[in-house]
Amino acid sequence: MTQPLRAPLVVEFPFTRSLGPVQSAFLTGLRERTVLGVRTRAGQVLVPPVEYDPHTAEEIGDLVRVGTSGTVTTWAWNPHPRPGQPLATPFAWVLVRLDGADTALLHALDAPGPGAVRTGLRVRIRWAATRTGAITDIACFVPDGTATDHRAPPPATAVPHDGVFDDPVTGILAPARLEYTHTPGRAQGAHLRALAERRITGERCPLCRKVHVPPRGACPTCGVATREEVAVGPRGTVTTFCVVNIKARNLAIEVPYVYAHIALDGADLALHGRIAGLPCDQVRMGLRVEPVWVPGLRHPDHYRPTGEPDAAYDTYKELL
Repeated sequence: MTQPLRAPLVVEFPFTRSLGPVQSAFLTGLRERTVLGVRTRAGQVLVPPVEYDPHTAEEIGDLVRVGTSGTVTTWAWNPHPRPGQPLATPFAWVLVRLDGADTALLHALDAPGPGAVRTGLRVRIRWAATRTGAITDIACFVPDGTATDHRAPPPATAVPHDGVFDDPVTGILAPARLEYTHTPGRAQGAHLRALAERRITGERCPLCRKVHVPPRGACPTCGVATREEVAVGPRGTVTTFCVVNIKARNLAIEVPYVYAHIALDGADLALHGRIAGLPCDQVRMGLRVEPVWVPGLRHPDHYRPTGEPDAAYDTYKELL
C-alpha cells in the first residue's frame, strides 16, 4: 500500500490592534511594574481590566492599582512547553487572584514540579528584564516564600489610579499561530502526488458527473464518495479575481498581485491560483491561463496568460 502523506503545517497571522484607554493604561502599567484593574459600579475589581462590565454591559473606566502578589485559585501542569510559551521548562498554568482583585489572571508559574503547586498557594510576579508594554512584561509568577497560603481572599489593596504614564502604549501586535500535522487522505494524497509529476487531477462524481479539483474524496453536492480519477487542464479560465495590495508577513511576492479562481479545462470546480505575467489591471474574467512550474516546488508557482482569445462568459458562468 502507498504510505499516506504527512506534512507539518503552520497557520500564522500577526494581528495589529489599537488600544483604548483602559487596555492602554493596563499594558503601559505593566511596563512600569504596575498592575491596574478596573472597578465596576458594583465595586468589583476586574484584573485584567475590561472596558465594559461583563454583567451589565455598561462602559467602565475607574482604574485602580492592585498588588503584585496573589493567590492561586486553580492550576494545570504543563510538562511539555511549546515554542513561544512563557517558559522553556515544565511549568504550571495558573489563575492568580492578585491582592485587591476579585477576578483571576491567567499566566505561568515557575515551579520545580506539580507537587510544589496547589490551590491557595501565595505567588508573586517575576518581571521581565526588558519590558515593552505587553502581557509578557510579566515573565511568570513564582512562589512567594515569605507568605502563607490563603484559603480566603486577602484584604483588599486596590487603590485609585489615574492611568496616566509617560509614553503610553497605544497599539500591540498579537500573533496568532497554529501548528499541526496534516494527513491529506486518499483523494488529496493522489492529487498531491500527481502535482509532483506536474500533472493536475480531479475526481468525478458517479451521480452528477461533475469533476472536482482538488478532489475531496466525496462530491460536495451529492454527498457520495468519488473514486474515478480524471486528468484536467493544465490550461484554464479565470472566473473571478482580486488584486491584493497588502503585503503579507514573510511573503516574498511584491504587491500588488492578483489572486484568482481558475476553472481548469475539464473541471467543474474552480481552484485558487496567483496570476502573473501581465499587469494587474489587465487581468480579467475569461482570461485563458496556464500553470508555471518552477524547480523545487511540487505545485504550480503561478499561472500566466496563454495568448488565446478570452473564454466566452457562458463557458464559466456556472462556476461563479
